[in-house]
Amino acid sequence: MTEVERLAGQLVELAAVGVDVTDMGHGPRAGGLRRMDAVGGWFHFLVAPRLRVVIIVKIVPPFGSL
Repeated sequence: MTEVERLAGQLVELAAVGVDVTDMGHGPRAGGLRRMDAVGGWFHFLVAPRLRVVIIVKIVPPFGSL
């Protein structure tokens, strides 16, 4: 969870300085969702540039943790 929070924070910081984060990670998937790897797991996120938010939709922990 900590790593996902750190990566999401970095996405927000990059967006704040003008970097287009809609192309970060893997994707897009249905509805514009993107996937980013995080410590053996991954998370899906959605970027809403007009609202200036990054929405974490789903977190999948490493399979060893399940």
